Amino acid sequence: MHKSFTLRVLQSLNRRSWLALGFFLVVTLVAVPLLHLLVPPESAFHVSTYAITLCGKIMCYAIVAVAMDLIWGYGGILSLGHGLFFALGGYAFGMYLMRQIGRDGSYQSDLPDFMVFLDWKELPWYWSGSDNLLWVGFLVIAVPAIVAFIFGYFAFRSRIKGVYFSIITQALTYAAMLLFFRNETGFGGNNGFTDFKRILGYSITSPDMRLVLFGLTALVLALTLVFAGWLVTSKFGRVLTAIRDAESRVMFIGYNPLWYKVFIWVISAILCGIAGALYVPQVGIINPSEMSTGNSIEIAIWVAVGGRGTLIGPVIGAFVVNLAKSWFTVSFPEYWLFFLGLLFIVVTLLLPQGLVGLWKTLRQSRGARV
Repeated sequence: MHKSFTLRVLQSLNRRSWLALGFFLVVTLVAVPLLHLLVPPESAFHVSTYAITLCGKIMCYAIVAVAMDLIWGYGGILSLGHGLFFALGGYAFGMYLMRQIGRDGSYQSDLPDFMVFLDWKELPWYWSGSDNLLWVGFLVIAVPAIVAFIFGYFAFRSRIKGVYFSIITQALTYAAMLLFFRNETGFGGNNGFTDFKRILGYSITSPDMRLVLFGLTALVLALTLVFAGWLVTSKFGRVLTAIRDAESRVMFIGYNPLWYKVFIWVISAILCGIAGALYVPQVGIINPSEMSTGNSIEIAIWVAVGGRGTLIGPVIGAFVVNLAKSWFTVSFPEYWLFFLGLLFIVVTLLLPQGLVGLWKTLRQSRGARV
């Protein structure tokens, strides 16, 4: 019996997941704005601007973690270069934010300050239309998608997999980082983009805009989870999982793994690009360091800590690791990398299914005792 698209989407998540998602949206779209705007700062229930910015940033990371889970948890493809797609989306939207500064920059020029400093006379051709939000929104999706398609097609067609594929993705990201560090590329060099002023004429630092960006990020994260749930429970998702577990058998029964891998690779890149576009206005800066190999490795750690192949696991992992990072970098900054390495080793050896797997094991053991 053929099911409608709406019904398939509704059935992609169970009742408990829909309730949890609804609760999350009520908290982020209703409770947090009310506690921020209506509760006085001296109250214990007040949600500060810092908390909103921090949670908004981590929700962007959670979108990236879900994107990584789609290719690693369900496709068996470990990427150590997803920071590239995240940064490309951030740079695309950063171009729009730089154009919105107008003549409010240090040099009172229509060109971004870094171009005036480097004696540029006009905008490069690839900056054309960067003052149009719709065009930039298209770039946020198209640029990561095109880069991912070109790289993924040739890599998967060549049957590169395993650790070799991971190393190549890391090398690609590192090469892109070196390229963006160069001043002549027209992306701000080492300093990147910063000193943003406004979006659509509204101040980027105003409480209202902060809440709009926070709420939009929460909504995109929720939609990402729903989309990912529908995708992995569809026929495509079942074939993708089969390719992860036994690619040769899938080929023998008539499926071509190439296009399944390319498709999920491009979808994952697009989600990272959207997350990067949401990240930049909330954090206020984008530079080539976002493409560092360390950042891409951290993305894999979020998924491993939460539990790959579970969708909710990567979200939990992104929040746990980044909240811990925020605390460590303030209290014990010199020990953060040691803690991160130890966490990854412990999870790999003792918790192969991550925190979600640990929770399921505890529930099963408690049920067995009862």
